[in-house]
Amino acid sequence: MIKLKNISRYYTKDSVGVDDINLHIKSGEFVSVVGQSGTGKTTLVKLLIAEERPDSGILEIGGWDVSSIRQKDVPYLRRQIGVIFQDFKLLPQKTVYENVEFALQVAGVPGHRIADVVPKVLDVVGLANKTDRYPHQLSGGEQQRVVIARSLVHRPKILVADEPTGNLDSVNTEEIIEILKKINEFGTTILLVTHNREVVNRLRKRVITIHDGKIISDEEDSKYRL
Repeated sequence: MIKLKNISRYYTKDSVGVDDINLHIKSGEFVSVVGQSGTGKTTLVKLLIAEERPDSGILEIGGWDVSSIRQKDVPYLRRQIGVIFQDFKLLPQKTVYENVEFALQVAGVPGHRIADVVPKVLDVVGLANKTDRYPHQLSGGEQQRVVIARSLVHRPKILVADEPTGNLDSVNTEEIIEILKKINEFGTTILLVTHNREVVNRLRKRVITIHDGKIISDEEDSKYRL
């Protein structure tokens, strides 16, 4: 599903994003990527969604060679990869339904398809009863659920969650993680990028630790030890 072969990304001589990373994530896995701030986690996310390109190596995702993908093909790649950020990036003037709907509208999806998909993804994240609310009327956890729903509209094969609980309290954090686990049970590959030790340790899934741009450990059923 995701293969990185000798991937490196350098910003300057003294600033390394990732350095000679080799990684294979299989379809349907739930993987946590951990490490302290500035170790390369965000660079990895940007490479996966083709926001940045590697300086060397090969990056393959579901048959796409992302390391040499044409710019015009990037939107099609990103429909296979749902992305959740710590910053919700919701449109304040649009309702919950309209925020999710908008992600389909910009992709040119027909109205009848939108009317079918949006209620389903809002039901998955537990917001079926709050479709008419605006972002300012929602809690932080509810806003993040809208973001998750929006990331699911194209039925992505991979969901990348970059610090999705960074701004949330422990209760909302637990709810978001449970939603991610449910999505994973549907067959979606989950890549959780986080520094939250408690979340990772409760999951007991595969943990990849990055330090100074390098993978220093990759273990199944593991704990976050840094």
